[in-house]
Parts: sequence; structure tokens; C-alpha cells
Amino acid sequence: MTTNVFVLGLDEQNLEVLEALSCADGCRFLPLLGWEEIDQAHEVDMPALLALAERRLDSFEGTVDAVIGYWDFPVSSLVPLLCEPRGLRCTSLESVVRCEHKYWSRLEQRAVIPEAVPRFGEVDLDETAKPDGLSYPLWVKPVKSFSSELAFRVTDDAGFQEAMGEIRAGAGRIGDAFQWAMDRISLPPEVEDAGGTAALAEEEAVGDQLTVEGYVRDGVPRVYGIIDSPHYPGTPSFLRYEYPSRVPEEAQRRLIDLSERVISRVGLNDTTFNIEYFHEPESGAITLVEINPRHSQSHARMLELVNGVSNHEICLRLALGQEPEVVRDGEYDVAAKWFVRRFGDGFVERAPTAEDVDRAREQAPDAWVEVVAHEGEWLSDLPIQDSYSYELAHVIVGARDIDECERRYRACAGELPFVIRSAEDRA
Repeated sequence: MTTNVFVLGLDEQNLEVLEALSCADGCRFLPLLGWEEIDQAHEVDMPALLALAERRLDSFEGTVDAVIGYWDFPVSSLVPLLCEPRGLRCTSLESVVRCEHKYWSRLEQRAVIPEAVPRFGEVDLDETAKPDGLSYPLWVKPVKSFSSELAFRVTDDAGFQEAMGEIRAGAGRIGDAFQWAMDRISLPPEVEDAGGTAALAEEEAVGDQLTVEGYVRDGVPRVYGIIDSPHYPGTPSFLRYEYPSRVPEEAQRRLIDLSERVISRVGLNDTTFNIEYFHEPESGAITLVEINPRHSQSHARMLELVNGVSNHEICLRLALGQEPEVVRDGEYDVAAKWFVRRFGDGFVERAPTAEDVDRAREQAPDAWVEVVAHEGEWLSDLPIQDSYSYELAHVIVGARDIDECERRYRACAGELPFVIRSAEDRA
């Protein structure tokens, strides 16, 4: 009997991972809204997306056994909106919004793990002064955004005002659609007053960035992996994701405890999650950055290379009502996803070809390569970039240790030629 699993935003790379899962026998993975339909680089029309997805499910002649997704909003909100009326396993829309609304999430975090929460405050878009009681440096960001988009580090009042100008101009692109989701649940008064297009200011956390991955089944949270996220030196942009984490065991125990407490508070259930943190090695301080009510597809191949189990498999088992299996024998002791970046705008005159990618993959066993910046594009036109750099390519490799992992990455990256003209020539 075929199990029909609909995937929101299904793409070729993740379909390859899904079809290779050990629990995928008998599963048929069907796209539900293509990437071009949920593209976060454009305006998001939630009522139209929901109606389109519902029509496709209602017109399907077979059974609809699961609806899953691994992307941020709007996918994260569409999953419960589609699953709940059909009696399919998922977390609630309220729990998703409680995590993704940065101000509401901070209020929930402070209620249960205040030791891991920086001082913060909500900022109306018409405000030009930082909230009382906060000290520079601050991070200022919309209450809903993607991948550090419109997130700015500011060190004085002039920088705060400039950042608010940028946020004021861009927050509505996602915030208006997010408000539509917020209107479908009960909100505490302070969150209702803030709405979906306000900003959040919070004091800067310091230390090494990392991510905790886990899942909740029958109300019980469980952590299955901790991933380090080193930055390019002197920048807030990721150099790589590295698994498993190299933070001390005592810190890992605290991270697990903090994660289980806060996840129980926000009410996630029958879903995967990931939580971003900073860990300061000298003081041992841990600061929570944000909670994502989904697993990270960016980590899928790394986890599979080391654990033998992709986090896609954990998501699928939860959707099908099965207890996840989180560890089998993987091929490697270490795996990393590396980000090839450029710090500054430019025009891509030449990008790696399919032949270049094939040569790059030949440099390391099981290597995976994705070109992000393509020929004929301005880097500043690429979707879902952080505020300080542009991703050119991603390279995932496994190894015996991090030194071998870096050697394999550099061998792969050496086969990915980019020719980029300076942004100064842009008319």
C-alpha cells in the first residue's frame, strides 16, 4: 500500500534525501506548492497559498497520509493549517507563531529560562529611539524575518535610526502575511498590540554560535544533535555548520536542559525543532537566539553522514505516527556544511558549470555541492541573504576529523570558479 506524503516546497536536492530514507519504503513524496510558489523573496499571499494547497489536496484521488515541510514561514504555518482539518499529525498553529514571532518568543523564553535570555524590547516601526533600559551594542530586527534578513547590529543612536529606516521599509513584505496567520489564533495583549510588522531590539550575545536539533512526540521533547556554527572571523556570517559539536559535555547538558524546558513552555508537539544559541567558553554563559518550529534542511546531510539518520527521517516518522530512530552507524566521525561567500555586492560573470560541480564532488567521498549564485545575477538580488554577505555556494563533506574535513572542503571549493565584477560598475 502506498503512503502519500505531500511536501511543501519540495526541491530536487531534498527529494533525493527523502527517497533514500530507510523508512521511506512504500512512501510516495508529492510536491505541494513548488518553490516558485512559496518563494520568500516575493510578497507572500497566505490566503491564496492556502486555497491553492487545499484544492490540490482535495482533488488528489488517493489518500493524503501526511503533509510535511522543512522551510520557514509560510511553510511552517501552512503545515498546521492543512493538517489539522484533515486529522493529520502536526503541531498547532499557535505553537508555531509563538516560536516565530520574535517578541512573543522572547516573552515565553523569559518566563521559563530567564538565565538564557538577553534584555530586549519591542519597537514600533515609527520609533527612532532604542527602548529604555537597553545598552549598545544591540541587534535590531523585524519580529518576523528570514535568515538574518533585515537584522542589524547597531552601536549608537545614529545606527539604530538607520536600521529602523531599513526595517520600516522592508518589514511588511513578510510581516503583513505573518499577521494573517496571527489573526487566526488567540494572542496575549502585548503581542496583539505589537502585530506582525514591529521590530525587536535586544542586547548583543557573545560567544560561539551553535544549534540544538530535536523533536517532540506525545508532548515529550528530545534533543538528538548539537551543531556548531563558526563564523567568518570578525563577521556575523556563517563559515560552516559542523557536527557533532565540540563544546564541553557540561555545556551540552545545560543546552539540552534549557531546550527541553523552553520547548515544553511553547507547546510544540509532534514536530521537529531547532534552537540557535551562543555559548561563551570563558564564562560558560549560554544565550538563546531563536526557536524554529521545524528541523533545518541545511543539517540533513551532515546528520546522515555522522548519525546514519537524516533529520528528514525524524520529521517523516513523526508525521506518520512512528517513534523516531535518531542514531545508526554513519560513515564519518565529523561532517560540515561550508559556505562560500563574498563580502560585498557584485555581478556574476561566470559561475561554476555542472561539469565544475561534478569535478568538485570527485574531490571527496560523498561530497555534496550546491551553487547559489548563478551567471548573470547581481549578488544583491539573491533571495534570503544576511545583511552582511552573499552566499555563492554550499559544500558538504564528511571526514575523520575537522582538519581532514577542511582539506576536503578546500579541494572541492577549488573546483568552483566564480568570476564576479565589482558592484562599483553597477549603473
